[in-house]
Amino acid sequence: MDADACFYCGARRPGLWGFGPLASRLIGRLDFARAVTIACVVAYIASILLDPRAVMTPPRSPFDMLSPSFRALVTLGMTGEVAWRAGWWWTLITAIYLHGSLLHIVFNLLWVRQLAPAVEELFGPARLVVIFTVSGVAGFVLSNVASGEWTIGASGAVFGLLGAMVAYGRSRGGTFGTAVFRQYGQWAALMFIFGFFMGRVNNWGHAGGFVGGYLAALAVGHGERRTERGLDRVAALATVGLTVVAFALALWNGFLR
Repeated sequence: MDADACFYCGARRPGLWGFGPLASRLIGRLDFARAVTIACVVAYIASILLDPRAVMTPPRSPFDMLSPSFRALVTLGMTGEVAWRAGWWWTLITAIYLHGSLLHIVFNLLWVRQLAPAVEELFGPARLVVIFTVSGVAGFVLSNVASGEWTIGASGAVFGLLGAMVAYGRSRGGTFGTAVFRQYGQWAALMFIFGFFMGRVNNWGHAGGFVGGYLAALAVGHGERRTERGLDRVAALATVGLTVVAFALALWNGFLR
């Protein structure tokens, strides 16, 4: 637990001064796709309950059905240039879990349930947490810089998962790697092009999320290059902790400030 290096692989501080085994147990039990689903559903229900009158407004299209109000979304941590200038850094994280309509959250969560297990299988559960969050943040950073519009949703993080799979396929090579690269690269390209034909789609966020996921995947490495270590699990726990802090700050800023 306190060894300077692993006797087998040479990893430095494998026990992380006692925190490694704890992080391994906690992250090993985490079903991240389910956790994201629960967080998004709870946040969506909260946004509806904060202003129930908003859902009574007749939708302009099926994509506007059961849409929370703008005020409710800002209260819970929607991001954008205004939030950026106000110093509300936590909205870069909280906005990942907020959605603007019933179809918005359904589509995003279907993609999370589709992609997260694949990324977890190739990278591991701890690195999945980091890639997902970094991707969502990167998407909103680019969106805030490039357009500045108010924005929400997990689609940037979803594109980041696609980016991670593309990075894996290109890094691995061979028949399997090439197949992964082509499949997920085609999905990303089609989804990105499709976004230009739909209203109110944050294509800047999608592009930033894809690049963020691609670079994050290269930085953390995939499971065929090295197995997950204690430091990966601690980083995942820190990411989860930062997400909890972000929501606490959003609620404090929205209700108590």
